[in-house]
Amino acid sequence: MIIMPAVDIKNGKCVQLVQGKPGTEQIVLDNPAEVALEWEAKGANVLHVIDLGGALEEGGNIQVVEEILKKVSVPVQMGGGIRTMDDATHLLNIGVDRIILGTLAIKHPKTVELLSHEFGSERIMVALDSKDSQVVVRGWMEKTDQTAPQLGKIMENKGAGGILFTNVDHEGLLGGFRVEPLLELLESVDIPVVYSGGVSTLEDVATLSQTDAYGVVIGSALYKGTINLEDALTYENK
Repeated sequence: MIIMPAVDIKNGKCVQLVQGKPGTEQIVLDNPAEVALEWEAKGANVLHVIDLGGALEEGGNIQVVEEILKKVSVPVQMGGGIRTMDDATHLLNIGVDRIILGTLAIKHPKTVELLSHEFGSERIMVALDSKDSQVVVRGWMEKTDQTAPQLGKIMENKGAGGILFTNVDHEGLLGGFRVEPLLELLESVDIPVVYSGGVSTLEDVATLSQTDAYGVVIGSALYKGTINLEDALTYENK
């Protein structure tokens, strides 16, 4: 299970929000590229970069993403605000290892098929963000009428090489999470699933390491110090 530190970008800064809601910034750091470099120096093998500004349709932070790509040498998976095929193609061409499609994939599943065919399925991940058991899109502001297992199977059939499953009900709250929704999704698909949302303690990491999750994204807990990255990395090979 791969441990993936989160670098969330808004207004050019590295931030952590509560349940993705604008105005709930708990952490604000001035230089996201330096933050990314620090996680790499501490042993991170993959970085999880999200353009929150793009996701919330406030304006993107692509220049910041480009700066991160120049500074770090580990793979970067990146999502947030990828609304068109051109957006996706640009990011894959500038060195993002794996893009994370949310709204675009769910509204237009054909794009997953096209991008997987052109760039390889391993570089295309679909974000399934679940709130009250339903997948939400547009920066978690709009509900769909489908569950993560239902959409996961559809995206797998379209050629997605992985799924990022975020439990929005627990995101940024540092209150732990229910593992059952993840287990339901893992039973429904055969492609790798990365979990995100509410991972607050090493015990949470240990719980996830007992599942078939491919990876886990950790955000607030790393920034607030309730999880030490070096300790979490001990679960990478378990």
